Amino acid sequence: MVRNSESKNVIANTDRLTLDVHDMEIAVLTGVYSEETHLPQPLRISVTADLEPAEHYAPDTPLSASKSYMDLKFAAGDAIPKDVHFTLIEAVADHIIDTIFMQDARVLAAEVRIIKLAIAEGDERIGITMRRARP
Repeated sequence: MVRNSESKNVIANTDRLTLDVHDMEIAVLTGVYSEETHLPQPLRISVTADLEPAEHYAPDTPLSASKSYMDLKFAAGDAIPKDVHFTLIEAVADHIIDTIFMQDARVLAAEVRIIKLAIAEGDERIGITMRRARP
């Protein structure tokens, strides 16, 4: 591939490195209805974060050239306060995204999918997906 300055700009604007952590089950204080507000609810949370990739990753490229998946896992788990009640799961998603943006200035966008496990009556998946670009 020939990479002159013009084509490099095109590549930089279209290439993305997306990190994924999917299907974590996390108990979170959330809900609107009285039966939801006293105990943590099980949520299935998936997180993606977009970064601009390095021009190339060699076998010996260090982790500092990317982002640790464990940062995403932390944002969707341990970083959620255990003593705060989130009325809406949208607020949970915003908290996770804010945490990811604070962790690493290289994150261009983040997406959080939350499924409310306690209200499903069958195989349906009831929840939200929120995607935010860095402000």
